[in-house]
Amino acid sequence: MPKTDDDRRDERTTCVVVGGGPAGLMLGLLLARAGVAVTVLEKHGDFLRDFRGDTVHPSTLTLLDELGLGERFAALPQRRVDGARVLLDQGVARVGDLRRVPGRYKHIALVPQWDFLDLIRDAAAEEPTFELRMRTEVVGVVQAGGRVRGVRYRDESGEGELRADLVVACDGRSSTVRRALGLRPREFGAPMDVLWFRLSRRDSDPEGLVARFRPGEGLILIDRGEYSQCGYLIPKGTDAALRERGVEDFRTRIARLLPILADRVAELSSFDDVSALRVRLDRLRRWHVPGLLCIGDAAHAMSPIGGVGINLAIQDAVAAARITVPGLLAGTLTSRDLARVGRRRIVPALLIQTAQRLVHRRLFRDLDLKSSPPVELGGRMPLPLRLIDRLPAVQAIPATLVGIGPLPEHAPAFARRPASSPDRRAPG
Repeated sequence: MPKTDDDRRDERTTCVVVGGGPAGLMLGLLLARAGVAVTVLEKHGDFLRDFRGDTVHPSTLTLLDELGLGERFAALPQRRVDGARVLLDQGVARVGDLRRVPGRYKHIALVPQWDFLDLIRDAAAEEPTFELRMRTEVVGVVQAGGRVRGVRYRDESGEGELRADLVVACDGRSSTVRRALGLRPREFGAPMDVLWFRLSRRDSDPEGLVARFRPGEGLILIDRGEYSQCGYLIPKGTDAALRERGVEDFRTRIARLLPILADRVAELSSFDDVSALRVRLDRLRRWHVPGLLCIGDAAHAMSPIGGVGINLAIQDAVAAARITVPGLLAGTLTSRDLARVGRRRIVPALLIQTAQRLVHRRLFRDLDLKSSPPVELGGRMPLPLRLIDRLPAVQAIPATLVGIGPLPEHAPAFARRPASSPDRRAPG
């Protein structure tokens, strides 16, 4: 039976999660396993969007095991990467060896994000207190008595309000909720943007993850099995100028940068095959106001360097669940509880962003679209890369920072379940 206008005004739950990405769905699953009534609102009708982060790191793989979802995840089609290499004019350097990180998992799994989200959604749907509403866009917040009391939303039936004890913004770097409350993150700037596209793979192509850098440009090549996911790094704000040069010039740039791709760049028929990612690096000073908490990209937009954004966001969700569940169940949640989440999770966000900023300055300081072709580099490979490449034990340091993170979170006791096989999943 469709909701009446009165029904839509009187809707209530304990927690509203805005955004059905990795952080939002993971938080919904954890809260529901604790018995908290939680509603996740996702504005899209599905999860099928290209060029979202698809890297699942050892910290998240361990968490999935603790949640009893390891076997389900292992059944998903995936590629595994145990290290990364950087190609410069001066040579090749291995910059991280995941085989040396502590713990059971010593690789990064490359899984389409929609498959990962489907898995978390299906597990959450097994809990009676979980609700996911697709095609439901949050357009504002409800405030009363000096605190956030819920959200205003728009779906296929019109507009409505959903009241809650807590609203959690997981709606990304352009968060509607954050903007509605006037919360402005501190911007750190980023020297580049990324153009994402696909090219077919050959058996002779390098496996895993390879990054190629020259003055003026960079290319990230991610082995996705049947195809390579490619990220072309350009100076910030030069996307329009590059597109004006035409797709043929773009193909030439890719083939010159990595000649093994020359036999297939013609697969890029036009710039319709290329998606632009506007790289941002920012962080909220305070992640909460009374009744509302921001996590994931809504609290700290990350650079694509290291592919850590998804995994940090998921760890935010774990910390948020562990800290807020007692107050949500007892009806005693306070701003002090929300502040604890921010204090705990701001430390790894700050450390990772600091490392990313250092990489930006070191590798991308010479990006200049005017250098066409880029000038050749002479001399030796930069000292940090030489040291990492020549000392295998040192390769564990960046691998651990990326794969596990500075402060990994583990599943709280209330969310842990025995392992379950894929055929026990709830229907999608």
